[in-house]
Amino acid sequence: MDTLTRMRAFIDVVEAEGFSAAARKIGRSKALLSKYVRELEDDLGVLLLNRTTRQFSMTEAGHTYYQRASEIIRDIDSLQDSISETSGDARGRIKLSAPRTFADAPIGQSLIDFCVEHPEIILDIRLDDRFVDLVEEGFDLAIRITRLQDSSLIARRLTAFHLALCASPELIAKVGMPERPEGLHDRPCIVDTNGRSRNNWHFRNTDGSLLTVPVSGPIEVNSPLATMAAAVKGLGFCILPRFIAEPELASGRLVAGLDEFTIKDGGIYAVYPHRRYLPAKVRVLVDYLAKWFKERDHV
Repeated sequence: MDTLTRMRAFIDVVEAEGFSAAARKIGRSKALLSKYVRELEDDLGVLLLNRTTRQFSMTEAGHTYYQRASEIIRDIDSLQDSISETSGDARGRIKLSAPRTFADAPIGQSLIDFCVEHPEIILDIRLDDRFVDLVEEGFDLAIRITRLQDSSLIARRLTAFHLALCASPELIAKVGMPERPEGLHDRPCIVDTNGRSRNNWHFRNTDGSLLTVPVSGPIEVNSPLATMAAAVKGLGFCILPRFIAEPELASGRLVAGLDEFTIKDGGIYAVYPHRRYLPAKVRVLVDYLAKWFKERDHV
């Protein structure tokens, strides 16, 4: 049995967080995966996984081996993809990280549409509102909604991203729409704790300078959809991505304000690690998403 097969088995077990889950995911028996990992440990002369009847954990050697082995396997797969690309044969699995906000919004349809048009490529989508470490956690690609700052990654801007300050007409009638962001300090606000600023909301003055306003209110929640629902019920002002708020703004159940102060320099990006070989399957997905957003101009 070759080392690469054992290496892949070990990576599958770690990423699936168990032998049984890995066996179900890749269609091999639990006993076979256990055999491969045990043989790998025998070859290396070290223990990679601590096993009990209910759970397992990586040893220090296991952590080190996983990180390097993942890079080696990705490089091998990328090299194979780059060679097969000449025949137009882009296939395989893409491990993709995306925010729940993206997947739950109408723009999440972009990923579904891709799968329909490219059945030869499997999207392994992991929804997480944190910024994952693409290299350490073995992701091929991430969708990020942000002002991009990490220069160690390659990023392609898919579309612009705008925020909107929103409130229900009933709340505005009761407490008024502030003329400047500072007026939110003594008005009820709904805080989406997914945002990096949390209770300190950022705006931009007309001269371009950054303005931070501390806010508080009756509810804090790590979901833009729950934030929007609370705003519709009149519980407070909130800041939402335009692509989330648009249906409620169009219906009149929410009203936008302070547009001249909201920050508009964000974007939705496809982000991937620096690699010598970019897999053809990843390039196909990124190109598809860029085309999808260009045709629709949702955001």
